[in-house]
Amino acid sequence: MADISNISGLSSAELLAKKSSQSASTEKSGQDFASLLKAGVEDVNKLQKTSEKAMSDIATGQVKDLHQAAIAIDKAEMSMKLMLEVRNKAVSAYKEILRTQM
Repeated sequence: MADISNISGLSSAELLAKKSSQSASTEKSGQDFASLLKAGVEDVNKLQKTSEKAMSDIATGQVKDLHQAAIAIDKAEMSMKLMLEVRNKAVSAYKEILRTQM
C-alpha cells in the first residue's frame, strides 16, 4: 500500500499551466476537424468526377466494364447523400446554438 503522506497538493500555477495546455489541445482539434471536413469534401468531389466520367463513357459506348461504372455512380450518389446529411446536422446544430438563451 502506498504511503499517503507522499501526496502533495497542486499549486495554482500548476493548475493554470494544465488549463492552458488543455485549451491549446482544443484549438488544435478544431483545426483537425476543419482539415477532416475539407478532405471529406474533396473525396466527395473526386467521386463525383469519377461518376461523371463513367456516365459519359456509358453514353458514348466507351465503357469497358458496365458493372464498375455502375459501382462508381452508386459510390458517388451515396457519398453525396452522406455529405448532405452531415451538412444538415451541422446547420441544425448551429440553429440550436442560436436558439440557446444566455
